[in-house]
Amino acid sequence: MAQPLNSSSQDASSPPATHRVLITNKHGEKLVGLLHPTGSNKIVVLCHGFTASKSDSIIVDLTDAITKQGISIFRFDFSGNGESEGEFQYGNYRKEADDLHSVVSYLYQNKYDVTAIVGHSKGGDVVVLYASLYDDVHMVVNLSGRFYLDKGIEERLGKECIDRVHKEGYIDATDKSGKVLYRVTKDSLMERLNTDMHATSLSISKECSFFTVHGSADEVIPVQDAYEFAKHIPTHRLRVIEGADHCYTAHRKELSDAVVDFIMSNKVGDTSLAKDE
Repeated sequence: MAQPLNSSSQDASSPPATHRVLITNKHGEKLVGLLHPTGSNKIVVLCHGFTASKSDSIIVDLTDAITKQGISIFRFDFSGNGESEGEFQYGNYRKEADDLHSVVSYLYQNKYDVTAIVGHSKGGDVVVLYASLYDDVHMVVNLSGRFYLDKGIEERLGKECIDRVHKEGYIDATDKSGKVLYRVTKDSLMERLNTDMHATSLSISKECSFFTVHGSADEVIPVQDAYEFAKHIPTHRLRVIEGADHCYTAHRKELSDAVVDFIMSNKVGDTSLAKDE
């Protein structure tokens, strides 16, 4: 179930033609998205990272770069994030993959051809998982996703956090001032730890064109994770951007160019991307 809103989005990043859309996920929660139509039924879906949103600058920059090529864009907030309904959850990879499926299904129902799904950071893991669960999008782009999901937890939540969660049932993540940012429950932590990117990568269809981009100077997720995706996913291409950090702060154009080049080189003349073929 989906409901377009009458008003157009007027934020600074959106052109006047942008449409604000509500899509109901399988849990009855409304996901808020922005549709950037270009006149083409070819469309790319952009997925944000952990605690981010559809208005994250990396998502906005990719929107600008891809729409300039005449391809429409849909960017949205996962449930519990941004403007979307639902409670924020640590982990939540499978639910976010299901959110993405609700979006893709809506776009197909409205006569769009979903050319590719693109995810940054945690969104990268979500599109990897999506490709292993669903076979309705044949081009996937993973930007700085994490292969080893058992890593990076203590860096974010503190030493011995896993033991504390097991003992107390939850842990509150705080900023430097002590303000609570979100709660990590035992169930949500275990969901992350039980999400196996090795098995997930091996199960992706050989019909799926897969592209990973990672910065060599990524301070959040080491570039070695990108090489693991490349090792295990069939038909995988890898681009390492020298000197780039996790958000490609000083390398945004190189990132956009790499993503656009991959999508355009795979899109042209490839009728297998059409939904009905």
